[in-house]
Amino acid sequence: MKLTQKLDWPVFIISGGLLFLFVILSFINSDTQLVSQWVDESFAFSVSYFGAFWQVLMLATFIIAIVLAFSRLGKVRLGNIDKPEISTFRWIAIIMCTLLAGGGVFWAAAEPMYHFMSTPPMFPGIESGTSEAIAPALAQSFLDWGFSAWAILGTLSTIILMYGHYHKGLPLKPRTLLHPIFGDKILQKSVVGTLVDAFSIIAVAAGTIGPIGFLGLQAAYGLEFLFDVPNVFTTHIIIIGVLVTIASISAVTGIHRGIQLLSRWNIILTLVLVGLILFIGPGRFIIDNFIGSYAVYIENFLSLSLYRAAPDWLGWWTVFFWGWFIGYAPMMAIFVSRISRGRTLREIVLAVAIIAPIVTNFWFTVVGGSGIHFELQNNGVISGPLEDGGLPATMMAITQQLPMPLLMSVAFLIVTIVFVATTTDSMSYTISVAMTGEGDPASSLRVFWAVIMGSAAAALLLLGEGSITAIQNFIVVTAVPVSIILLPTLWLAPQVAKQLAHEQEQGGTKETSIN
Repeated sequence: MKLTQKLDWPVFIISGGLLFLFVILSFINSDTQLVSQWVDESFAFSVSYFGAFWQVLMLATFIIAIVLAFSRLGKVRLGNIDKPEISTFRWIAIIMCTLLAGGGVFWAAAEPMYHFMSTPPMFPGIESGTSEAIAPALAQSFLDWGFSAWAILGTLSTIILMYGHYHKGLPLKPRTLLHPIFGDKILQKSVVGTLVDAFSIIAVAAGTIGPIGFLGLQAAYGLEFLFDVPNVFTTHIIIIGVLVTIASISAVTGIHRGIQLLSRWNIILTLVLVGLILFIGPGRFIIDNFIGSYAVYIENFLSLSLYRAAPDWLGWWTVFFWGWFIGYAPMMAIFVSRISRGRTLREIVLAVAIIAPIVTNFWFTVVGGSGIHFELQNNGVISGPLEDGGLPATMMAITQQLPMPLLMSVAFLIVTIVFVATTTDSMSYTISVAMTGEGDPASSLRVFWAVIMGSAAAALLLLGEGSITAIQNFIVVTAVPVSIILLPTLWLAPQVAKQLAHEQEQGGTKETSIN
């Protein structure tokens, strides 16, 4: 069936209205901290009751995706065209930039260094701050941003969405993920369909608000450190305003212009930075420890993925990150579906669940590994700023130890801004697609979502010293309903792949039910 979609007002009112209400209440109650208290309490509930479920869901998604990719079903071509629309380099560049924003510089600098200073509980008996602590620190960072983290974003859910939209004419909306269960009744005026779309939009908005907030903190710290610009809320607002402007312009121009151009040049600039650090920085240390730590990560993959002995610690690290990625999943799947027409199932899984995490982990080793190297050479040179200035201080501390520190610091700030702008423009575009079910939503709708996400980030930064905690907690809370929506993909994606393989073997795409 083919549907002509317009703006879904119930979804728009619920998702946009709740976020707008959150922004207003945050500013009104900035002194009483009522919003902050609600977010913290909801976070504690989410981590306690859903943390273990999320860890199993993530691992199961990765395993099933890999099995599908390397089975005969891996040859299934998705998108109802014979050749890809976008070149492989540009395709992977867009995928990388869209999610890597949050970890691109902020967490890539801070997380490995933090785990080096305080060894994760999964590795008892290893003294923090020593050479023996390097592999555990990097391996834990690899887990948090590794195979399972990426697999949830664009593998099983992408298979279902691409089949439904391109092969069956269903709308490109999160509710299409559940079409195999509910049938056509979920597509029209359906309470379940409306809630699925609204929860998915709120979750990805929260996930995008996070990087915007982290950028405000990190860029403001960098500007104060380098140029004595006051690190105050006004500076945060100006930085976010510039970011929202860039993202809005890019989102309005669409995938084949602004989003693709921004992603491509950001990847090129990042590759140049990686090359410079390897050449003029601790290149041998980075390569040796990436290989060695990856062996530790792969060897302990199952035990690290399902570790439950320190739930409070997990809530700050692994469960937080994985809740973040779960919240992104439906919208990221729409985005990957939109840019992956003509790709095989195997290509999509390999790009999203294998190539992207390996590149991400290497980037973490380049940035965070450099920090560990400098800390080993001169105790306190990185850990001191981290303890005094918090997580946003880590990047500046690392770049100051490299040759040409001012140039490297400015370059990293630029990369950070463009990374986050790429995610913001991509998600503004994708949310608008989800609200209309069409690939070319109105420009005003795209700009609205860029502005509302920037405003929500500013509201969280208004909380002051607890900003990072508030941002993390807000992200995790919104992932709870989305994780329930994603659970059926574990068995629906294999069904869809088998159905599509049968259709392509028969030489046609006749519409048949997969219920």
